[in-house]
Amino acid sequence: MVKIFLVEDESTIRETLRDSVPWKQHGFDFVGEAGDGEMALPLLRQQKPDVLITDIRMPFMDGLELSKQILREFPKMKIIILSGYDDFEYARQAIGIGVERYLLKPITKSALLDALEEIKEKIEAEQAQQSYLDRFRQETQEYEQYTRRRFLEQVMEGRLTVHQIYDRAEEMGVDLAAESYAIALFSLPEEDETGQPPSRSAEAREAIMEFFLKYPEYLISRWNLNTYMVLVKGPALRIDQDCQRCIDFVRRQFAAIGAEQDWHIAMGDPVSRLSALAESYRAVSRLWAYRHILPHQHILTARTVDLLAGAGGNRGLDQLDPEKVAPGILRSVLHSGELEELPSFVEQYVLNVAEALESNAFCQFLMLSVRFSAASFLQKLEIPQQELLSRLSCSAMIGRTVSQSELKDYIYEVLRRAMELRDNASTKQGRSLLKKAAAYIDRHYTEEKLSLNQVAQEINISANYLSAIFSQELGKTFTEYVTGKRMELARELLRTTDKRSGEVAFAVGYRDPHYFSFLFKKTQGCTPKEYRAGGKVQ
Repeated sequence: MVKIFLVEDESTIRETLRDSVPWKQHGFDFVGEAGDGEMALPLLRQQKPDVLITDIRMPFMDGLELSKQILREFPKMKIIILSGYDDFEYARQAIGIGVERYLLKPITKSALLDALEEIKEKIEAEQAQQSYLDRFRQETQEYEQYTRRRFLEQVMEGRLTVHQIYDRAEEMGVDLAAESYAIALFSLPEEDETGQPPSRSAEAREAIMEFFLKYPEYLISRWNLNTYMVLVKGPALRIDQDCQRCIDFVRRQFAAIGAEQDWHIAMGDPVSRLSALAESYRAVSRLWAYRHILPHQHILTARTVDLLAGAGGNRGLDQLDPEKVAPGILRSVLHSGELEELPSFVEQYVLNVAEALESNAFCQFLMLSVRFSAASFLQKLEIPQQELLSRLSCSAMIGRTVSQSELKDYIYEVLRRAMELRDNASTKQGRSLLKKAAAYIDRHYTEEKLSLNQVAQEINISANYLSAIFSQELGKTFTEYVTGKRMELARELLRTTDKRSGEVAFAVGYRDPHYFSFLFKKTQGCTPKEYRAGGKVQ
């Protein structure tokens, strides 16, 4: 019901209006009254009615002043002014501050109810429109996250000018204006296509996402299935504090899970220009590569990672820490590394063992270790070793003396080829899963309750993994895909049948015909009625 509050200093008039109008019969809820604006103000703040009916002339605080104050605090509240003065100036002021109606006394019950009915219709229409907007925003949230990721990727790759960055950010409603910026990459416990991460890890994931979305100084975007990028922005005097708060929160969330959990965070040094973000991202990527080399070092910064490890002198093979060549390092980068970070990884991997590179035997060991690690990894994916070896041009290096530069080239080529084969296998699997998902959607997209979770459960993969497949393979989100199918069918029905708009809505999966009309116009650029009359979609 629409809530009504009455302010009138003449008690007889106030009591007559209160008692003579059958409020509930007409869909109204009378929630309170007061004798002047000063007494009314705290009650209005408490009750938050939909409609305020107030006399214009009252002691202590008149109706106009009360209306100004209320509309500043509650701009959606509707106000009806009652006045015994047929004075244009009062009406002009009332209209100027946003009062909905101006009624002259003596006011009849029917006149008041007519005005309230009009206002109720307006309130209900606004509420419905807001409900549709909220639902649309919720449904398109996934798309907005995907768009933000593509935008930030372009920024980090240095493909946009500063002017283009600001223009694109404004289009997306993202505020990038700040004195300082810093970039963080962090990973969460892994989730693959076979299921969800452990429940405690899922709770940590949810808490972390809620934290970064809560504060405007953080702009978070999913980078891949288990990795997120955070752009920290803010005043230069506070940027270090905001960066540390970011690190501390991630650390606290996973402290309860255990140090053995697979999580890391790399935080770059602050920069003062948007144009410097591309170089800053490259620096963070170099730090990020160390999560494979130093798996137990969860926090990766220029201070926690010695970027010149082993380069300060050739202490010899006898002084090499065996952990620096542990097989788990190569398994890690082959399993979860990205091709784009491979150059950084190889650079830091070789630099990390620089003290032993004077030994050619060690260099040969390193090359063979990389080769057999890659072959073993691919074997688990049921990819024959020959697929790896047949495309390598660096095999001739084994057995001869190599320089540090040649060693890097060898490691890079072997790992790159193995990761390409891994990604090709993953793509084939993803396309197979996507084909199954699309087939299921084709059979069920006209059902209102169709959801990402439902489709993921049907084809036995996690919802996050399915979401990633849609964005990577189709360049669109699950919601976009389903909405597109529904709108395609809606256009066909509108042009080839005499079904009413509400019937079309029901036929394509929307039980609310008003929301269907709202969504059709939002996505197609015209209303269903306009389209049926020959209008063209965007």
